[in-house]
Amino acid sequence: MIERLVVVGVGLIGGSCALALRRAGQVRHIVGVGRSRDNLREAVKLGVIDEIADSAAAAVRGADLVLLAVPVGAMPAVLREIAPHLPKDCLVTDAGSTKQDVVAAARAALAGGLGRFVPGHPIAGAENSGVAAARADLYQGRQVVLTPLAENAPAAVERIAALWRACGAEVAQMSAEAHDRIFAAVSHLPHLAAFALVDDLAGRSEADTYFRYAGSGFRDFTRIAGSHPEMWRDIALANREALLGELDAYIAELEQIRGLLARGDAAGLEAIFQRASRARKDWNPNS
Repeated sequence: MIERLVVVGVGLIGGSCALALRRAGQVRHIVGVGRSRDNLREAVKLGVIDEIADSAAAAVRGADLVLLAVPVGAMPAVLREIAPHLPKDCLVTDAGSTKQDVVAAARAALAGGLGRFVPGHPIAGAENSGVAAARADLYQGRQVVLTPLAENAPAAVERIAALWRACGAEVAQMSAEAHDRIFAAVSHLPHLAAFALVDDLAGRSEADTYFRYAGSGFRDFTRIAGSHPEMWRDIALANREALLGELDAYIAELEQIRGLLARGDAAGLEAIFQRASRARKDWNPNS
């Protein structure tokens, strides 16, 4: 049971975690912190949080668990703000989509108290943001990746894992380095590709015509281009090195396809499409 949970950033991710824990009967009192007072008032109205705090520093006094669900670019400032005010036994975790930069920020802010910080990343989300998009079943059957530190006690890691399991998630562990390398390929690159395609078409003189005739393929491929711009700006910059490598590999693949298309190489194109189709179906045969 979490007696006092503080959620810094009461949007889709933080709000959904709060709702899931409340539904599971795992939390008594939830305090919300955020930039938008209107969003926090809505969170109270929807029953996501019980109390609005004026600042993160004030919120964490008396807390036994803190969830940081803000854009990764905001993590260093939030960690610096709460560090002097954290109770001795309070654990802190995050929901950031990159891990090495967040770990570095925690090392700088928490110093000797680094063991209380257990980094995490729930692999769930949607193109909508804000507390109105939060739902209690967001994490049901989803993966949450923890990237524990050498300074973390096993009991601290298990408590954060139990938090996410109470939300319905499956919990895995890996290093922060492996996390950032993997998610550059399977999450961050797809978002960049979707943003780029929509931006390209939106900048054309006949943009309205293109969008009028866009069908389900365009809709499915570009859905994530509706995601939070500030959050994805921070993710791209935070994981810049790994993401540049993935961009180079993707551009090389596109150049290969362009060459085959220019030469009219039907067999070469079909071979790539066959490999990709087979891999996609093997990964998720039901969708």
